[in-house]
Amino acid sequence: MDDYKLLISIVPHDRGERLIRSAMESGCGGGTVLTGRGLARSNVAAILGLGEEAKDIILMIVKDEAKTPIASAIINTTRFEKKNFGEMFCVNLGALLKSGKLSGENDMANTETDNTMITVIVNKGYADDVMAAARSAGAGGGTVVNARGTARETDARFFGMHIVPEKEMLLMVVPKDKKGAVMSAIENLKCLKEQGMGIAYTCAVENFTTLGKK
Repeated sequence: MDDYKLLISIVPHDRGERLIRSAMESGCGGGTVLTGRGLARSNVAAILGLGEEAKDIILMIVKDEAKTPIASAIINTTRFEKKNFGEMFCVNLGALLKSGKLSGENDMANTETDNTMITVIVNKGYADDVMAAARSAGAGGGTVVNARGTARETDARFFGMHIVPEKEMLLMVVPKDKKGAVMSAIENLKCLKEQGMGIAYTCAVENFTTLGKK
C-alpha cells in the first residue's frame, strides 16, 4: 500500500493559491485552503492587539515519495518573501479513503520527532484563552480556524462534547519536550473545567521549516 503524508503550510491570507500552484507543478494533485487567523507569540503583544493577522492554511495529501520535491518547490517559491513569512510541516496519515479505496495503514505511535502539533477544538470565543495558557507553558504562536459543529446543541455528544454550531480550532506546533506542559496548562484552564467545553489532541510533526528568507 502507498504511504501518505499530510503536508501543512501556513502563510499570510491570499498567498495559499500560489503555494498550491507550485506544489501541483511538482506532482501534487491539489490541496485545500482554509482561512484562519494567526495569534501573537506573546501575551503582551496579544494585549496590545499586535501580531494577529489573517492566514491561509493549506492542506495537501501527498505520497511519501513525492513529499520532498513538493516541499522543496514550496520552499523555493517563497525564498524571496520576508523572513518568517510562514511555516510548513508534515503530519503522518494513517488510513486514507480515496476514490472508494482504502490506502495506507501507518502506525506512527512510536515515531520520534522534534515537534508536536497540538490541536484544540473549543466553543467560539475560547481560543485566545487557550493560547494564553499555552504561551505560559512555553508555546509560541498559533493559528485559529473558524469551524462549526455538525448538529444542533440539543443533539448527540461527540467525545462527551456538545456539538454546537460555532467552534474555533487552534493549531500549535511546539517542541516535543514542551508538549506535556502545554497540555497540562490547557487542561487546567477554568473555562475548560466544565464537561463538554473542548477537546485537544496531539500528533507528531515531521520536517518543520519556516518559509521565506533564511
